[in-house]
Amino acid sequence: MSSQLSRAELLRRGAVGGATLAVSGAGLGAFAATARAAVPDADLAYLRLLVAAELLSLDYEGQALASGKLSGRSASLLKQLHRDDTAHYTGLAAMMNSAGQVPATADDIDFSYPKGSYASQGSILKLGSTLASLSVGAYLGAVENLQTPELRGPIGQIAANEAQQASAFAQLLGHPLVGSAFAASLPIDDVSAALDRYES
Repeated sequence: MSSQLSRAELLRRGAVGGATLAVSGAGLGAFAATARAAVPDADLAYLRLLVAAELLSLDYEGQALASGKLSGRSASLLKQLHRDDTAHYTGLAAMMNSAGQVPATADDIDFSYPKGSYASQGSILKLGSTLASLSVGAYLGAVENLQTPELRGPIGQIAANEAQQASAFAQLLGHPLVGSAFAASLPIDDVSAALDRYES
């Protein structure tokens, strides 16, 4: 795309077309089921939102790894999260392609972060913890509200991994590893507003 799109614009638009994404690997098999399912507009809005959240996570992880501030377990964690979030994005993109939609890519959104976010390992991990909590809430909100049964399983699987990521950040920051017995889900508008704060 030649111009940058706001996150809100990505949620509103529903570009149709594009090539089908080839998905391989046992972990992505569940995503193929959406090819046979009619996906309503409300569910497509959630998929666009989750794609944007994964793009934010990937951008954060890329910058964190390039900062030269991470070492030891922190560097290893961010590398693992980058692999996981790449798999999440690939699966979500496959869902959108199966529904005849074109997923956003890293070229579609410019992200920005609060000053000092990458100044130290501590600040990087703190930002990562914030973004992981946002992702958990976003995925739980999607699981709670999705109308397409075929989407709930794979989105729930990603939600579980996002919760593991949040716990890993908590461990590195010296926070409690286990949070509330009933993790909070976030409404789509709240997630959208939170993502907008990281947009240039």
